Amino acid sequence: MNKKGVELSMNLIIIAAIGLLVLVILAVLVINAVNNTNSGMKSCNVMGGTCQISCVGYGDQIPSTTATDCTKSGKICCKILNIPSTT
Repeated sequence: MNKKGVELSMNLIIIAAIGLLVLVILAVLVINAVNNTNSGMKSCNVMGGTCQISCVGYGDQIPSTTATDCTKSGKICCKILNIPSTT
């Protein structure tokens, strides 16, 4: 059997395995980064609101239609209603 041919095949397999491992690690890192970004966007404070029991009686505030971290405590996210000025 040709020894150089066997060595070349083994080297190729080892390099391919290392490359695959690097790709898997990069995929895990990207997925974690995306999940962390999404959880930050669901924060009521980041969206410009506050967690309250009710938005009634707080001026121009409306309940957010997006699920936020307020629901964990049984509250809703109330955001200030931005009405553009007509002047």
